[in-house]
Amino acid sequence: MSKPVDVVVMAAGKGTRMKSQRPKVLHRIGGRALAQHVIDCAARLSARSVVVITGHGAAQVEAALRAPAAMSLRFVRQEPQLGTGHAVQQAVPLLADDGLTLVLSGDVPLTRPETLQALVDLGAGEHPALLTLDLPDPTGYGRVVRGADGSVQAIVEHKDATDAQRAITEIYSGIMVVPTRLLRGWLARLDNRNAQSEYYLTDVVKFAVADGCTVKAHRIDDAVQVAGVNSPQQLAELERAHQHRLASHFMQQGVRLADPARFDVRGELVCGQDVEIDVNCVFEGHVELGDGVRIGANCVIANARLEAGAVIHPFTHIDGEALGVRVGPGALVGPFARLRPGADLGAEVHIGNFVEVKNSTLAAGAKANHLAYLGDATVGERVNYGAGSITANYDGANKHRTVIEADVHVGSNCVLVAPVTIGAGGTVGAGSTITKSTEPGALAVARGCQASIANWQRPQKQKKPV
Repeated sequence: MSKPVDVVVMAAGKGTRMKSQRPKVLHRIGGRALAQHVIDCAARLSARSVVVITGHGAAQVEAALRAPAAMSLRFVRQEPQLGTGHAVQQAVPLLADDGLTLVLSGDVPLTRPETLQALVDLGAGEHPALLTLDLPDPTGYGRVVRGADGSVQAIVEHKDATDAQRAITEIYSGIMVVPTRLLRGWLARLDNRNAQSEYYLTDVVKFAVADGCTVKAHRIDDAVQVAGVNSPQQLAELERAHQHRLASHFMQQGVRLADPARFDVRGELVCGQDVEIDVNCVFEGHVELGDGVRIGANCVIANARLEAGAVIHPFTHIDGEALGVRVGPGALVGPFARLRPGADLGAEVHIGNFVEVKNSTLAAGAKANHLAYLGDATVGERVNYGAGSITANYDGANKHRTVIEADVHVGSNCVLVAPVTIGAGGTVGAGSTITKSTEPGALAVARGCQASIANWQRPQKQKKPV
């Protein structure tokens, strides 16, 4: 039976080159903090626990990070910060000797769980194992020194390396797995006699070899998986790498992307079959796209469920926040429409240009095609809601609901002052302000009488003296 894995995440650094008051590990890729990506990867590895080592901005980092309920998440602080070995020493009291310690970096967000699983399997629960990579230019990285038999003999930091060692192109990624019972003893032997006067975690390799323990290495060729973030430029580069990875995943599932380079997922996106997504679309929170959904260019969609056959025309903004948004099968939305929290559109509903819907339910076949507002409303089947019409749902202190029953026609430029009910099959004349509920089938008109003044002269602008 394999040993349990406990993950240690090093997240104490300041990130000076980010030039930000935000701790480096809380900068975001794909809408999630860098360190949250690392924790989520540990969860997919079925890790028993995660220990995050914090330092700079510790309280902020600790408040921001979350783990699944099945996995323990604990924090320790590294103060002062005296190197990577010193960092892991802070976590040792929280690690059980029956497991394996997997060391990850909080600013390396795109490591794949299957890569980490291969690393764990290589160690077989008995040997330290390192994740390594060949780089054309390894400047600044620790070099992996191998023996004649190919086993790892040491990791030499760049500043401490000889010219011959600096010629080595295989570098240590910063990721290792070590049996915890062995790691505990090797950490106790660390010293800071080196060019940086720090306690190097990499020295455990030297101690392992001295104790006759074979050190193994899993070498990969995907640099993105071990790339860290130290600057806004690197953050942007990894953002694009992450989005390219997601785009490839969705296209393999059959999603048609007009341009994979202009596609952003900043949360969780679930797609059915035959989904089409045009350029410059952003998906945030949790979004579900049913079979045959089509998304036009330049749309932003967050926390919404779009059912089969729905079409979202360009420049539409949908944000369900906590309440969510539902767009029913075959519905048409946009262009330039806005659906806010609590919008619930039934089958074949039409929401047109410059129409805003908030906390409202529209039954099958209802239409609001242009320049309208529906807030806190219940709209029946086949309602036709005219251009420029609004529900006046707020009295200055409280929100009230408007009910528009089935088959109602609301003319252009009407104001429905809630609370009010428009009876089924009724009609509201254009330009009306309705303050009282109407009977089914009635025509309601509430506007001032038209007056015409013949030969009326428009006021003239006064000429300014020279």
